[in-house]
Amino acid sequence: MGIWIELGVFLLVFVFGLHQLYDLKKEKLKREQSKDLAEKAKR
Repeated sequence: MGIWIELGVFLLVFVFGLHQLYDLKKEKLKREQSKDLAEKAKR
């Protein structure tokens, strides 16, 4: 019975980690786009 609890906790942590990686990629893309926009505005 205890192994199912551990497996559930592991899966929750794994899904949370994947979600964090997804958010990180999204923020990096947004930062790069705003950087490019700022460079174009300077010209």
